[in-house]
Amino acid sequence: MGIMLGNLSVKDIETRLGITLSAEDVAVLQEKRQENVSVPLASGKWHCFDIPFMFMAATRDDALMFADIFGKYTGQMHSKFSIGFER
Repeated sequence: MGIMLGNLSVKDIETRLGITLSAEDVAVLQEKRQENVSVPLASGKWHCFDIPFMFMAATRDDALMFADIFGKYTGQMHSKFSIGFER
C-alpha cells in the first residue's frame, strides 16, 4: 500500500473541487466524517486524503451513497475526484 497523506475537511474538499455544496450535503458530510485515520473507517463514515486526492468510505454501499452526494456537482468540479472504499 502506498502512503496517503492529509485530513481534508468538507470545506477543504469544496475548495479543492471548486464547488459549493448545499447546506444539507455539508451537514451530512460533516456528521459522517471520521477524524481519526489510524483506525479502520466505521460503517457510514469517510475520510479524505490530500495526497493522493482520494475520498475513502468504509464500504462499497457507503462509497455509492457519497458518490450520489458528489454526483450532483460533477459538472462544476475543477479537478478529478476519486471515491474508494476499504472493504
